[in-house]
Amino acid sequence: MSSTLITNAKIVNENKIFEADVLIKDQLIEKIESKIDANLADRVIDAKGSYLLPGLIDDQVHFREPGLTHKANIYTESKAAVAGGVTSFMEMPNTVPNALTQELLADKYAIGARDSLANYSFFMGASNDNLEEVLKTNSKEVCGVKVFMGSSTGNMLVDDEKTLEGLFSKVSMLIATHCEDEATILANTAKFKEKYGENVPIEMHPLIRSEEACYKSSSMAAKLAKKHGTRLHILHISTAKELALFDNSIPLQKKKITSEACIHHLWFNDSSYKEKGTLIKWNPAVKTQTDQEAILSAVIDNTIDVIATDHAPHTIEEKQNTYFKAPSGGPLVQHSLVALLEMYHQNKISLEKIVEKACHNPAILFEINKRGYVREGYYADLVLVDLNKPWTVSKNNILAKCGWSPFDGTSFKSNVSHTFISGHLAYENGRFDESKKGMRLAFDR
Repeated sequence: MSSTLITNAKIVNENKIFEADVLIKDQLIEKIESKIDANLADRVIDAKGSYLLPGLIDDQVHFREPGLTHKANIYTESKAAVAGGVTSFMEMPNTVPNALTQELLADKYAIGARDSLANYSFFMGASNDNLEEVLKTNSKEVCGVKVFMGSSTGNMLVDDEKTLEGLFSKVSMLIATHCEDEATILANTAKFKEKYGENVPIEMHPLIRSEEACYKSSSMAAKLAKKHGTRLHILHISTAKELALFDNSIPLQKKKITSEACIHHLWFNDSSYKEKGTLIKWNPAVKTQTDQEAILSAVIDNTIDVIATDHAPHTIEEKQNTYFKAPSGGPLVQHSLVALLEMYHQNKISLEKIVEKACHNPAILFEINKRGYVREGYYADLVLVDLNKPWTVSKNNILAKCGWSPFDGTSFKSNVSHTFISGHLAYENGRFDESKKGMRLAFDR
């Protein structure tokens, strides 16, 4: 049984910042005390005033395996995640083939067990005709069911009303939705094509995949969830208007309808298209500064429950294309924590709130077993960060397989120095120890 002692750390946990030592034995946190005897550990790490956080839990990533591995794979993207302080991820079903059967879902878990450096879970996919397969999903072993109520990368649009009624009325576990109304998007697309032909400027993206498209779909999902008592989680909120669908007066443990904000909607707005172009083409689109500010306010006041990435890499050749040909999505998982810490330096969000939204709340919302906190008896998923060690994102230090980032050229004040995955020191100052893989997440449901 291996043991590690972390000393002199400033721990950010459960709305407090305090100095203490942390003793890790094998996979678990054994002891948190003001001073722990160094002789109790095989290895001692002096944190020297660095901050110790629970590992981030990213509830929405696209790691592209199987079938799209020219863009990314579970090994490369989990490596990027670990370097960025993300210790657990939940991956989406729009791979090739789509994860629409229990067998195909099991295939993804087998890849995760073999290759993932971080802890992992995979969503079961819903289509217009696989309800029976969806209902076979084990809620204790699978994070949730993903429903694309708007088309995005892949062909998993669920737009049949009867199918949606069936899913929302019969699925007892968490349903996560991508909400954009397809009819609205198609009508907007036709209007802008008439004006610009095939050369639609990227700046039109938030007008094509519009506020109306988002709200119409999100409000429909919320209505169905209320009708059937469904456990609904609406992903990547991108508009101020949608915030009215959520209630911040209810404790998270009792919420039936929850929501997520993504890094790109917090960091960029429509003025960013001029510089970044299709590199920040996402679905739902990055919208106005008013939307951006409203989403951050909703994170702070608990209207929005979690922060994630929607990490969705494509090759740079794919992205450097005309508006209609450039796919939506981009790599974010390596830089989500340092981006949030930059917002802390800008006095936009506290360290305690970052940990609440990116670590504690995903664990609560998905009912994850013994993760998301710095607690005795919990898995030692831990991250050490130096808040004053500036560095700049460049092609030399981007770990996503696609080799680019919307943050390329951005300087961050904070640096991730150590990442523990279930007690294993997987990353230390640029070096990886790949001798152990991540664990499959379990759920207390």
